[in-house]
Formats: sequence, C-alpha cells, structure tokens
Amino acid sequence: MSTRPLLLEARGLWERLAREPGSFPPTGGMNVIVSPESGLCPAGWVGVVVLGGAALVTAPDESTAGAVRTALAGLPPTALADATAVREVLPVAGVLGPATLAYVAPEGFRPAAGPSAVERLPGGRPALRALEEAAGEEDSAEASLEEITSDAFVVREHGRVVAAAGYRTWPRRTAHISVLTAPEARGRGLARTTASAAVADALAAGLLPQWRARPPASRRVATALGFEELGAQLSLEPPPDGPAPRPLATLLP
Repeated sequence: MSTRPLLLEARGLWERLAREPGSFPPTGGMNVIVSPESGLCPAGWVGVVVLGGAALVTAPDESTAGAVRTALAGLPPTALADATAVREVLPVAGVLGPATLAYVAPEGFRPAAGPSAVERLPGGRPALRALEEAAGEEDSAEASLEEITSDAFVVREHGRVVAAAGYRTWPRRTAHISVLTAPEARGRGLARTTASAAVADALAAGLLPQWRARPPASRRVATALGFEELGAQLSLEPPPDGPAPRPLATLLP
C-alpha cells in the first residue's frame, strides 16, 4: 500500500470518529464541522486532525464552530496541529497534544527481532499493571496499555514484565498500538521488539496499525518499524465564555 491509500484509510477513520463521513477536505483545505459527539477530542472540546496537508476540525456547537472558522482561516492547514500557532489566534483554556499520527501497510512493515523472547499473554494480567506502576503515571497514560483489546506481547526479565505492547481495535478495522517499557530497561530495543509483535498480529488480522505519539523516542520506534507519519492530532479546550478570535491589534508586534 502506497502513501496515498494509507492516507485515504486514515482520513476515513477520523471522519468516522468525527461522526461525519466525507468531511475531510482536499489537500490544502480546512473543514470545521459541528459534532457534539466527536471522537477527535474530549466532550465539549475542539478537535483538530491534520492528515496529508488537510485539516478536519470538530466543534461542540455552532457558536464555537463559527469562532474557530474565523480564527483559523488565516493559518495554513499544516499549522493547525501546532499548538503555539493556534493559541496565537484562538484563546483556549487547555490543550492536549499535538500527537503525531503514523500508519503502516503490510508491504512497508519492517519487523524487529531482538535478543529477548517475546511472550504472548492476555492484556488484563496483573503483570501489566505492575509495569505501569513502574513506568509512572505520565508514561502509562501516554501508552494506555489498560485499553488494549488484543493480547499483550511482553518481554520478561527475572520473571518481571519490563516491556509490553498491544493494540486496541478502533473503527474501520484500525489497530491503535500501545507500547510501554520500564525505565530501567529503556534504550535496549525492547519497545521495538514488543511493538513489532503487536503490529505483526494486527496486520495478520487484516487491521490497519495506527501509531499516535508525542515523545520523540516513541516516534523513532514507529519509524524503525516502517510507519509513515501522515499528520497529527490536537485537542483544544474552549475558555468558559467561549472562544473568540483575538483582535487584530493583539496579533501585531
């Protein structure tokens, strides 16, 4: 699968999550839609997904959508995943992301084998919870291992799980990959080894692997496995009184 079919699959997924089929604009465009139940962001927030140079934006109501359209109209679509650029034109109370979105097709997948054996086990095992505790709240939240619907693919050392990966099945036969490594075991390729097993399992099931990441180290693992970065996701929390474009004077030096 070339980049173009991957891009179409990815856009189809996020249109489904936006609850609006066919809502992704052509490359170079931006489309702001009203979608109170959007899966692009937390409830009541503004969701932004940029893929292949086009941006799909969801807002919880028409008033917010109008303000967002006006504020973001002067930005190129690729800048809409830049939290700093967006905040210069649109007041927000909070931001999640941006997170890079990457995908891989079977022919682009580069499996990784390491010196450590990968074991397959059910995702809800206490061993995974112990790994999350060892990794800390921030890294565990980023990985979201507790959400996987697949089996977990793990590496043990001295009987303890030090790295794990799996995936959660999303709409449109998408496999959202999760990976986590204990702090003392990082830098040895264990994330790549366990993630490779999870991705291989997803591809064998006919699923499209998706890798969403913020940390550079996680993005490097995805690239090593053949994932292509096609865009990014950003979530914006409107201020209590609703968003409004900043007056032009506040944007000038």
